[in-house]
Amino acid sequence: MVQNQEQPVGKITFSILIALSLSHCLNDLLQSVVSAAYPLFKDDLGLSFAQIGFITLVYQLSASVFQPITGIIFDKYPVAWSLPIGMSFTMVGLVNLAFSNNLYWILLSVFLIGIGSSVLHPEASRITFLASGGKRGLAQSLFQVGGNFGGSLGPLLVALLVAPYGRQHLFIFAFVAIAAIVVMYPICKWYKSYLNRMKAQTVSVRKPVLLPLPMDKTAISIGILLILIFSKYIYMASLTSYYTFYLIHKFNVTVQESQLYLFIFLVATAIGTLIGGPVGDRIGRKYVIWSSILGAAPFSLLMPHANLMWTVILSFCVGLMLSSAFPAILLYAQELLPTKLGLISGLFFGFAFGVAGVASAVLGNLADKTSIEYVYNICAYMPLLGLVTFFLPNLKKKKIDWQP
Repeated sequence: MVQNQEQPVGKITFSILIALSLSHCLNDLLQSVVSAAYPLFKDDLGLSFAQIGFITLVYQLSASVFQPITGIIFDKYPVAWSLPIGMSFTMVGLVNLAFSNNLYWILLSVFLIGIGSSVLHPEASRITFLASGGKRGLAQSLFQVGGNFGGSLGPLLVALLVAPYGRQHLFIFAFVAIAAIVVMYPICKWYKSYLNRMKAQTVSVRKPVLLPLPMDKTAISIGILLILIFSKYIYMASLTSYYTFYLIHKFNVTVQESQLYLFIFLVATAIGTLIGGPVGDRIGRKYVIWSSILGAAPFSLLMPHANLMWTVILSFCVGLMLSSAFPAILLYAQELLPTKLGLISGLFFGFAFGVAGVASAVLGNLADKTSIEYVYNICAYMPLLGLVTFFLPNLKKKKIDWQP
């Protein structure tokens, strides 16, 4: 099957990739503020675990359902300045979150923050591909590690700048959103120039690409990849949304200490993400997916039975292993359907966020009815779903010419 596709530039553009990584860092820093502030909202407003899960559900749905939609729209109608538009939604949501004094106001705030994320991820992932110069694993890992690092900074900054002074101090993160818009300016200029060059080309000049698999096998492979996303993000939801509560409940640590331990876990996810893409370029994406998800199972199964020190160590190992999977999964899917970059990016980022949102709501209710420790015993088995990686075709030897 032959179709036209957006082509990456002939040489990797590191300045744009670094700007994209920094934009992703600042965006995910702001996104992680939502979950990092949960203990503050829980104490101030007397929220239950079920209500915390519902907040996460609304946030994740707005950040997931709109992602494939924005991906499809921008596949057909590219907008050079889409990234600052999305960040503006995030900024408005954060200001509202700082001063929200009831559940409904919180829900509206996190909904706006989620919309900003739903615009950034598919669009920034598309531009990352275009600026990769064919080095897709390296480019995607640089992009992803920015997000993971930013996500790890959010809880730390909340612990240092917000927790001691009150949740109204969340408004200071609006200045981070303004900084992100400034960083996005050169990216938008570069992307606008790229789009102008694309418009100047006739359809006959654009080089077609041969898809690596028939459409029926492509659909099955994408289904398997979504199962892997399901496995990864249910377990990740238990850590990102409830890890602080788990540590406070089981080991009697303070809120600030729990945020620091969450920071350690999130740093591990940043390191794993940086490793996953280039290794996938070298040995094949399937093997990275296989080892990262299934390889996390021993650590996840041990963690509910460990003391505080080993819990922190095992959570670091889980974060390191699991996070290396997402760049490989996303790039594998993009290689299956290279003519639908926005749709694929939106689908996988969106599905990941959606699974995390639903899982947070379900796990919150389960924690209310049983205990937070019971939740971690159940979730520990999720990485075993990595066994379905066996059924993925190996695309390492497939030759797809991505150059213009």
